Amino acid sequence: MPTDIIMPQMGESIVEGTITKWLKKPGDKIQRDEPLFEISTDKVDAEIPAPASGVLQEIKVSEGTTVGVNTIVGTIAADGEAAATLAKPATPAAAPEKPAPARPERKEAKLPAAAATPAPTAGAPPAAGSPDEEEARSSPLVRKIAREHGVNLSQVSGTGLGGRITKQDILSFIEGQSSAPAATPSTAAPAPSTPASRPAAPPAPAPYPGDLVPMTNMRKIIAQRMIESRRTSAHVHCMYEVDFTRIVRLRAQHKDGFEQRHGVRLTFMPFFVRAAIIAVQQWPIINATIEGDSIRYHRNINVGIAVALDWGLIVPVLKNAGDLNFLGLQRGITDLGERARSKKLKPEDVEGSTFTVTNPGQFGAVFGLPIINQPNSAIMGVGGITKQPLVVTDKEGNDSIAIRSVVHLTLGYDHRLIDGAVADQSMALVKKTLENWNEEIG
Repeated sequence: MPTDIIMPQMGESIVEGTITKWLKKPGDKIQRDEPLFEISTDKVDAEIPAPASGVLQEIKVSEGTTVGVNTIVGTIAADGEAAATLAKPATPAAAPEKPAPARPERKEAKLPAAAATPAPTAGAPPAAGSPDEEEARSSPLVRKIAREHGVNLSQVSGTGLGGRITKQDILSFIEGQSSAPAATPSTAAPAPSTPASRPAAPPAPAPYPGDLVPMTNMRKIIAQRMIESRRTSAHVHCMYEVDFTRIVRLRAQHKDGFEQRHGVRLTFMPFFVRAAIIAVQQWPIINATIEGDSIRYHRNINVGIAVALDWGLIVPVLKNAGDLNFLGLQRGITDLGERARSKKLKPEDVEGSTFTVTNPGQFGAVFGLPIINQPNSAIMGVGGITKQPLVVTDKEGNDSIAIRSVVHLTLGYDHRLIDGAVADQSMALVKKTLENWNEEIG
């Protein structure tokens, strides 16, 4: 019997998920625990492993569809079972082909869903380049792009479901043609790749100007939460300029030995997180949350670390960060970042933050004015590290101008709970901690 592939429940509060991408196609061989498809929930984006080894027999839920947990989204069959099933036609027999040579441009019509993703059949395939095959293997947009660039779609290998030619397939083919000599008719049509040798699909191209592209599930959630935060919290920001020279030199001195000893790169982020923790420990109100007409003072400092992804933004949480030493902070930050980018986070990894740190400076921003990550009451933004002339005072009180490494830190806070004096004092302590760093880094 085939093995059902079900939509998993990614946490107690999660009741549905959206399939964002199938990593395999019907007929592909798969191994147990091999990544099979990607889902997006209101908590995380994640890769879901195959529940069994065999052949992907059927995809029941297409990409972009949201279904409840425990819904059967596909089936896996043993090799023999799959071969028998895939040999059966999944769609009605195609109409006889019309032996039309150069056909005039025709109006494009949308196909029924069943014809959009045909399953392989045991009979002979349609003649390459026939109208029926092009209709079945491509969308109106793909056919329009092909006509505009004079491309015969029989030359293009599809990476979509059932060998369907996607927009990215046709654009990649056109790009390849522009950088290679023109192929002759006898050699231009390569044999379709087999599932085992099919290359990974390239990244999706930027939308054409004028395209109307649906929001991803993650983008919808981000939009909803940003508006919710603006409506909820009374946002105020304060910014501090920090002489970061001491830490820049310290990292340069120790980064190679640190990585050799601990197997993890030494970054700047744990310095910022540790300095923020010291300030939060002295002013616990920054780590608190408003609950109705009451204030919840949290026992633990759980620091959310904003991670920018190619497809959005996520804030995994470093739990009990106040109990970690510097090495523990670095390991935790690295682990969360790697798992966020590889879609290995679990729902509990993005829950329970009490304070957030975000780093727009990694992209060159001088500073940012971040929106508070609800239900937190404060968020610290880290600007870019740049060299600037500063007035430096020595122990005798003499002033001079020197080139120093400078970073601008911003604290966004909820003025309903945190007074300006507390915010400023806490950031003054962050500045002092970083400029006079004296902790062991391991």
